[in-house]
Amino acid sequence: MKPIHRAGSRRATLLPLLLATLGLATAFTATAETVALRHVRVIDGQGGTPVANATVLIEDGTIAAVGPDADVDVPAGARQIDLRGRSVLPGLISDHSHLGMTDGTGAGPQNYTRANIERQLRQFQRYGVTTVTSLGMNGPLFQSLRAQAHAGTLPGADVFGADRGIGVPDGAPPMNVGPDQLYRPATTEEARAAVRDMATRKPDLVKVWVDDFNHTLEHKMTPEIYGAVIDESHRLGLRVAAHVYYLDDAKKLVAAGADVLAHGVRDAPVDDELIAAMKAAGTWYVSTLDLDEAFFIYAEQPAWMKSPFFRAALQPQLAAEFDDAAWRSKTLSDPAKLKTWQGALKTNQANLKRMVDAGVKVGFGTDSGATPLRIPGFAEHRELQLAVQAGLTPLQAIRMATHDAAALLGLDDRGVIAAGKRADLIVVAGDPSRDIADSQRIEAVWQRGQPVSASVVP
Repeated sequence: MKPIHRAGSRRATLLPLLLATLGLATAFTATAETVALRHVRVIDGQGGTPVANATVLIEDGTIAAVGPDADVDVPAGARQIDLRGRSVLPGLISDHSHLGMTDGTGAGPQNYTRANIERQLRQFQRYGVTTVTSLGMNGPLFQSLRAQAHAGTLPGADVFGADRGIGVPDGAPPMNVGPDQLYRPATTEEARAAVRDMATRKPDLVKVWVDDFNHTLEHKMTPEIYGAVIDESHRLGLRVAAHVYYLDDAKKLVAAGADVLAHGVRDAPVDDELIAAMKAAGTWYVSTLDLDEAFFIYAEQPAWMKSPFFRAALQPQLAAEFDDAAWRSKTLSDPAKLKTWQGALKTNQANLKRMVDAGVKVGFGTDSGATPLRIPGFAEHRELQLAVQAGLTPLQAIRMATHDAAALLGLDDRGVIAAGKRADLIVVAGDPSRDIADSQRIEAVWQRGQPVSASVVP
């Protein structure tokens, strides 16, 4: 890793933060201009071998230099933080989440409020997810929140999104949302008009739902409707992300020009035909493994549910639900549903591994925030573990959640630890490049070069 030092620095204000968890007895002060994270293991997000005993130099919210300790020139007067035994990796980036859908154990349009969304964004940030894509079902409030997040004046993770998105009359998505959160066009003309309306608000993506939710919905979006959405979006310079479940729909969507398959294929193994089509078209794939597991895992009560890292992510009502034996029994009472959920997860994992091995472009997301069971922040760390269980190496999983997730969004200012990039960073104990579970040993999160939270665990 070749260090690049940018000469000169301007005064940057750092938020006060007690760093006892990092072995320091003092706090950052507002007078610090330059900060050097010293003697740390750098996992840069690009998939290469981590660099031990390295320095990350931060100036004005960006990374000024990174490399072995001996190769980085630390200016006199810089604040130096000794991070021996720790690792630093880029902030995680979600390509598929939702904001303002849930609160406690409930979901509905009443939750789409500034206070609730800010709460969720702070939780994402606390868990090291420093950039979040709210992939549809966004109300008018979203525009101002996104602008403030980009300007750095909104607490929590940075925000991108897909405006309202396009569903089906009496069909997908089967969610309780307000009329200003979703379009349900009945004709191709209405679909094109919906795209044109969204385009006036400059969405980062356009979302369509092509699914019948395991044959529980009578109506599914037709190729004519999603074809019109894709065509109109591309005419206006917008990319389309598609909710998908079935292999056949995935093939048809790729053929129609969809830019992102926003979920993994879960009904069957992906085949050479789909892989070749996606590679030829440059289509992105986001598996959302945690979505499938979340349907059943909390009722099964694995040992990790007792960990402080998990419990700290739960609102009190959700924690009480998980602790309720009657809720757990009801969730597991239908063997057919349980088999479907477990099978979908296994198929999704196998398909993720096949896509990565084949060189398909793969992003990162969990559908966190879409339902109370998809828990902001925690879901992303669970996704990393499920990806490794699927056969990816820890470094592959980390790259998917950082460098590649940024690339899906077209962002070249973040997702890697390199000179000139945003200093969105996670400091963890241990080495997640060897044991992905160490990603949960968060000791500090930095955003725009400022420390914004300490350990997740109180």
